[in-house]
Amino acid sequence: MPPSTQRTGPSAADVAVMNTDRPADWVFLGGAVYTVDRARPWAEAVAIRDGRIAGVGSDHSIRSQIGPRTEVIDLRGRMLMPGFQDSHVHPAMGGLQRLRCDLSDHHTLTDYQAAVRAYAALHPGRPWIVGGGWAMDVFPGGLPTAEALDAAVHDRPVYLSNRDGHGAWVNSRALELAGVDAATPDPRDGRIERDAAGRPTGALHEGAMDLVTRCVPAGTRDEWRQGLLAGQAYLHQFGVTAWQDAAVEVTGSTVPILDTYREMAERGELTARVVGALWWDRHRGLGQLDELVAARDRVTTPGFRPTTVKIMQDGVCEDFTAAVLDPYLDGHGCATERRGLSFIDPELLGQVVTAVDQAGFQVHFHAIGERAVREALDALAVARTINGMNDLRHHIAHIQVIHPDDLARFAALRVVANAQPLWAANEPQMTELTIPFLGPERSLWQYPFATLDRLGARLAFGSDWFVSSPNPLWEIHVAVNRVPPPRDLGHQLAEGRSDSFIPTERLDLATALHAFTMGSAYVNHLDHETGSIAVGKWADLVVIDRNLFTEPRLAIAEASVQLTLVGGHPVYQAPNARG
Repeated sequence: MPPSTQRTGPSAADVAVMNTDRPADWVFLGGAVYTVDRARPWAEAVAIRDGRIAGVGSDHSIRSQIGPRTEVIDLRGRMLMPGFQDSHVHPAMGGLQRLRCDLSDHHTLTDYQAAVRAYAALHPGRPWIVGGGWAMDVFPGGLPTAEALDAAVHDRPVYLSNRDGHGAWVNSRALELAGVDAATPDPRDGRIERDAAGRPTGALHEGAMDLVTRCVPAGTRDEWRQGLLAGQAYLHQFGVTAWQDAAVEVTGSTVPILDTYREMAERGELTARVVGALWWDRHRGLGQLDELVAARDRVTTPGFRPTTVKIMQDGVCEDFTAAVLDPYLDGHGCATERRGLSFIDPELLGQVVTAVDQAGFQVHFHAIGERAVREALDALAVARTINGMNDLRHHIAHIQVIHPDDLARFAALRVVANAQPLWAANEPQMTELTIPFLGPERSLWQYPFATLDRLGARLAFGSDWFVSSPNPLWEIHVAVNRVPPPRDLGHQLAEGRSDSFIPTERLDLATALHAFTMGSAYVNHLDHETGSIAVGKWADLVVIDRNLFTEPRLAIAEASVQLTLVGGHPVYQAPNARG
């Protein structure tokens, strides 16, 4: 146990202050209790009563809270800490993908084809084969082909989104049914990949995906409920107790996630604390804001609050749709004409953000390229100028590339840097599909976590699952080491590479843990109730099989969650979790 856990005597924090007239419901003893409270980061024991933390301190002081019905857990040196909170995740879509044709556990074309073929054989009555989870680095140039998918299934249409959700792989039958051919123009917000004759090759980017998805049968309400239940269970398995769902559609949608959340919350099936980010339709104007306000008012429950608006400003670097200031390079290092896509005109974006802010919504941006990050910051600056400062806690997610001139603006504008650290590593998607096309100087602007922290920006961490693993311990591993977790299929080391990716941007473990607990709790306005272990807060806790602070830094990803509590109730437990 770290030296800071050794106690010299009782303190005020050792004494339970809630409902001291009766024993605790749970007591955890003999552990490395990491509180994420910078004033007092370590303790040995915790008591829980009525779903809240009733005592934090030494084993000796907390034993007095044990009664005949108290559940006593001997941690045996294991680590107890606040539950992880994911600031950017898609649990319903992730869960549904796990129930459909899921390619996320595979990483070769042969395995993809076998998985699609097997799924089709198991579901002979389904008119479409739908799923996703393929990785771009499996394919030359990141571009799969309809021909390769036809080899698995040719008699039924197949639609498979990639891991990041910004592209799709379709077979020839799907293109045929959707009427997508050489004469089909690219949409304004997307691109159809084509051969030399202009014929679609089977890869669709961004808005071009809609050309086919409009033909895909919508999931039923029960399918989405089952998907959300599966996603919730999967997140609890990794110690996630709260999250922000980064894409909850409201109108014109065949995806009833909004009402699914409300119904699950009312039935007591929603066991996490959830904020929903209502989707801003970039094809519509400011008139949709009234609909979002109405949805917020209609659906808000104690367990689910749709108090955020999600604005997607650009795409991703790998398919050249992330918005950049200077052109992408070609394979020879020469500048091209490609600068990516700004989905909303920057001037209009300022008006949108100002209106959304004035309506009391938090803004949750998707911005990956340095131009998109600057456009988001500029729009938030406009809102700050017109509406003044407030406590809505706007945040920009992904922040892959940030121009050095914009780094200090996060703190100045009180904008949270919402990072997905698993991507900050030398793996094939980075070394083969990103760095060569960004160029050497701009590549060093990627994922500047330590610089943002040093300049006073608030950091919050999320996974973007189903895009990548939802395991916070893997995310923290990368944030601390800037190398991939050894077991992550989607982030294997690039051939010949074992070095850290921009090692000057590594975080210390305490800062990374804070970002995945108090940082995300701050984004979700839950920091006064959760995010640290303190008397009076909700007992949203996680038991990890080892003390991360005494393990080698490169072993963080090997740790595992053994028990997850939300409000003092177990929502996940591994075998032998209780001792």
